[in-house]
Amino acid sequence: MNSEPTYPCPQCHAGVLRPRELTYFTRMGDEWIAVPKFPAWVCDICGYVEYDERALSWLYTLLSPPMQHRPRRPTPPTSPSRPSSKE
Repeated sequence: MNSEPTYPCPQCHAGVLRPRELTYFTRMGDEWIAVPKFPAWVCDICGYVEYDERALSWLYTLLSPPMQHRPRRPTPPTSPSRPSSKE
């Protein structure tokens, strides 16, 4: 007896989506990125693919550009200038 979760296929309505690991491809600017062993749901009849939403969220968080406006560090107070000695 197979205990893996399955869901009805929203594409063909005949098959079921089963968990698999596929290579996920995405573009970042002008570059292509391939992520092997990416969690997905694949229909056993028509081959329809849905990538795991949680994994996509993590991936996009990792690939997002760094903050544009970084918090500023407080600048140390300047020491008062010493009066020049005029003797």
